[in-house]
Amino acid sequence: MNALLSVSDKTGIVEFAQALHALGIKLLSTGGTAKLLQEAGLPVTEVAEVTQFPEMLDGRVKTLHPKVHGGLLARRELPEHMAALKQHGIDTIDLLVVNLYPFEATVAKAGCTLADAIENIDIGGPAMVRSAAKNWKDVGVITSADQYEAVLAELKAGGKLSDKLRFALSVAAFNRIAQYDGAISDYLSSVTFEEEKLSEAYVPQRTLFPGQSNGIFTKVQDLRYGENSHQQAALYRDLYPAPGSLVTGVQLQGKELSYNNIADADAAWECVKGFDVPACVIVKHANPCGVAVGLDALSAYSKAFQTDPTSAFGGIIALNRTLDGAAAAQISKQFVEVLMAPDFTPEALEVFKPKANVRLLKIALPAHGGKTDWERGRNAMDAKRIGSGLLLQTADNHELAITELKVVTKKQPTLEEMEDLLFAWKVAKYVKSNAIVFCKGGMTMGVGAGQMSRLDSARIASIKAQHAGLTLQGTAVASDAFFPFRDGLDVVVDAGATCVIQPGGSMRDQEVIDAADERGVAMVFSGVRHFRH
Repeated sequence: MNALLSVSDKTGIVEFAQALHALGIKLLSTGGTAKLLQEAGLPVTEVAEVTQFPEMLDGRVKTLHPKVHGGLLARRELPEHMAALKQHGIDTIDLLVVNLYPFEATVAKAGCTLADAIENIDIGGPAMVRSAAKNWKDVGVITSADQYEAVLAELKAGGKLSDKLRFALSVAAFNRIAQYDGAISDYLSSVTFEEEKLSEAYVPQRTLFPGQSNGIFTKVQDLRYGENSHQQAALYRDLYPAPGSLVTGVQLQGKELSYNNIADADAAWECVKGFDVPACVIVKHANPCGVAVGLDALSAYSKAFQTDPTSAFGGIIALNRTLDGAAAAQISKQFVEVLMAPDFTPEALEVFKPKANVRLLKIALPAHGGKTDWERGRNAMDAKRIGSGLLLQTADNHELAITELKVVTKKQPTLEEMEDLLFAWKVAKYVKSNAIVFCKGGMTMGVGAGQMSRLDSARIASIKAQHAGLTLQGTAVASDAFFPFRDGLDVVVDAGATCVIQPGGSMRDQEVIDAADERGVAMVFSGVRHFRH
């Protein structure tokens, strides 16, 4: 048996080659891989010796040769194929170990030049991988170090690879090639070509929206059904998921997550991640029905639950602090579908052990101080599927700074009111449009979501507060988009609001400002809206 090893990422390759050698497998290799194996004392035949043709063009040409691809592509069960190999002195290659030039890592670096990107486009590697993967019945193709263990286990047990493993390796290989080519296409399609600036040091400008989009997702699991029981569904994740994102979580107990569970859990987790202090978010049908901050998990949950106990029934709960026994005991009194936290104490887990159907998800929060959206656990882009098309946009990751606020009324908000306004604004970002959110003391007091009329959202928020036994006197209100007329402002002030935050930007802004002055309330413009459809 012959194995050809040619890897850019050399993690574990020496140990793997040593194991192959111990099994009597002949080793072929190229360039730096061959040198590394030779330094480890392994007998290695260089590919140039097999092809009788030297590596050339700075390594661009070394494996593109019939003695390589013939050995990979020959079908062993066809006499004419084997006769052709014999006629031309070509040996079969039974095992191919290749990982590709680090194109994705290269273009991810700040200041990556076009020349660096181009030089990291692998040619020979993908060609060999495709040849071996196509001929999977006869050749095992390894494209990742995490496959070494399974391959060695079968070789040691039976001296060859099973059809099942060779096919799985082939599928993984074609997936890797698709990922690699997609990354190259995405990068090159995003480059703004400026001929007059071309040089080895040229760092190209890149558009956010490339000429072709090649989203790559890997399946996590099939789901029992989709949004409704007659629909089928599966969960996929990004090839490189952001730290602290929902798909990085670990389910500790409970039934399998459903399509709706996952969608609602994502809404809750994305919202709760935005708070630096202990916070709790309760979501029902993709909308926050209760959000609060507190001294700890228990107080944050207790306040969030007060907003709308009716909607909280069967809801999704997210906390940004470890769930302890005290908080778990309180939460366990309500019916909850999914409960998420960065961690759970042994006491908390014990509380929920009898409630085997409750899904507990442990998700590590992203590290503080991340510079990019990805490092902060946020999607950089959002997508919406339409008929035979796709809408792409940069994600709504804007975080409002107090310096961006503009007080437009005669009355200035107090420091306490300003804190409530900022809290309400943070929540409104995650409420479906049209969104109206009443808040006070670091908790939501009434939430109106998803109505065709902003007036109706305001009225619904008031009704929700009444049903929960909460008073809206002295509350702060956030509106995700501007008030087109004064009537919306009048509704929230009639309900008890003393200050309002809205984007502004309506042709009738002055009419609404005058109404706020007339009613004696403070109003702040954010300059940014948060439509969420």
